[in-house]
Amino acid sequence: MARESWLTKVRSAMSSSTKSSPSSSTSGAPPLAGANSRKGNVGILAFEVANLVSKLLHLWRAVGDAAVARLRHETFYLDGVRKVVSDDDAFLLGLARAELVDALRAAGDAVGALAARCTDPCLRDFRDAFLEFAEVGRDRHRWAAATWKEMDVRARKMDKQVASTAALRRAMEELVEAEHGLRKFLRCDVGGGGGGGGHRRSLSASKISVAAEQQQLIFSKKQDVKHLKQTSLWGCTFDVVVSSLARTAFTVLARIKLVFGDGGRDQRHAPLHRSLTLSSAVHPSLDAPPTPSRKSMSMETLPPFDVVATVQVQSASKRRRGFFEYSSATLVPPAGTLGAAALAPRYAGLVISIERMARSPRRMVGPEERDELYGMLTASVRSQLRARLRGAVAEADAGLASEWRAALGGILEWLAPMAHATVRWQAERSFEQRKTTTTTDISRLPPRGGSGNTFLLQTLQFADRDKVEAAVSELLVGLNYVWRFEKEMSCRALFAVHRQLLDGTGAAEDTGRNCLVGGYAVDGSGNGTVSSCA
Repeated sequence: MARESWLTKVRSAMSSSTKSSPSSSTSGAPPLAGANSRKGNVGILAFEVANLVSKLLHLWRAVGDAAVARLRHETFYLDGVRKVVSDDDAFLLGLARAELVDALRAAGDAVGALAARCTDPCLRDFRDAFLEFAEVGRDRHRWAAATWKEMDVRARKMDKQVASTAALRRAMEELVEAEHGLRKFLRCDVGGGGGGGGHRRSLSASKISVAAEQQQLIFSKKQDVKHLKQTSLWGCTFDVVVSSLARTAFTVLARIKLVFGDGGRDQRHAPLHRSLTLSSAVHPSLDAPPTPSRKSMSMETLPPFDVVATVQVQSASKRRRGFFEYSSATLVPPAGTLGAAALAPRYAGLVISIERMARSPRRMVGPEERDELYGMLTASVRSQLRARLRGAVAEADAGLASEWRAALGGILEWLAPMAHATVRWQAERSFEQRKTTTTTDISRLPPRGGSGNTFLLQTLQFADRDKVEAAVSELLVGLNYVWRFEKEMSCRALFAVHRQLLDGTGAAEDTGRNCLVGGYAVDGSGNGTVSSCA
């Protein structure tokens, strides 16, 4: 009787906890309590706020000294960027600045939505204050940090809050799973009570021990959740959270203006260097400007960003448009680029497929792969291929095949990184990725160190379409020749082995003068000729 009464108490306690928090077992997180709403605490919105905090911290580190030096010394001088995007540093600088400002604008809109829940009238005025600071540089509430070290200290504190909020999320999920497991365990005990008396008494005794351990585990997890709610963003008020976010947003904007300049000019797509024609995009000429060396790109010899000149050349269009509107307009790819034709993801997948096939053409290129690759080509690339492949097929030449392999490697060396950067850039900004990040796993947020950040200028969005198509056509022609050469060499080797086997058995005269191996006609002399064009 004592065991049954104890189990009855456990069941009633579990059922009462279920009734008191019905949404905890379904949504994976307790609902926003009435006390939290009365006190103005963040509550369940802590996970959304943690996502926003991480984005602002990522922007702060993206404009740090190390990130800006890497952008100026490495990203601007990537071979692919110089060949098919632009070799104008001012244009690349404006593009990077516009992307950072646009990301900050989106974060500022989210902070403004949270500011509407604040009780402090200054915080509720965040939208107007932020826009005023962006347009005219007036910080009416002095929210921008006085020193960069002060912002670094605040960033470390905010990092701890984000980590604590992520731990809270995991603890709440573990608590829900433990409670659900105990309820299921007790429900099975009630349903399986039709056996013999002695067997039931021994089984109940073992279940009591297991249930007691599970209940103790649930109590411990509840204490962990209670502690994490106090130390994470869950227990903070909207005023405290928005105040920290507002100061971070103002400081990041001030840093962007300091590093990249306050104004802008009506930059159009800068013309590429004269030597970067359609042919030189594939085979750069000797007249192309040399890539700066490490020594010439050092901080001592390289002049800083020409902020004064950038501010002085503000155009009429910049004065007509607002600060954020001008940055958004800069991110629109101009005509003649892959981004304007919405072909950047398609060409990125095409280049990645060619890169994979080029590693081992004989093994990786089959009928299905060729059909799939041909289906990815645009009409303009197909017409270029027909013109290049029309006529007699070149005979197998080891020297020519070696030259084509070197050419393939040289083109993929600068084009493949841009294709992979395009895929990463699209994945980081896809709607599904943002939705999954904000609702389930805070650890999938952008990297905090800034090293994993992919700028738009590294992708194929602003790449010249004609130049990329010329490079892709060159890749396909080279891949076609290398594939045919390796197939023919394999055919010759197979025929030589086959002839040796027949000579060893004394039946070489019965082999016939011709054989067809793998789609290639091979005569008895061992010479192979191409029988089809793929």
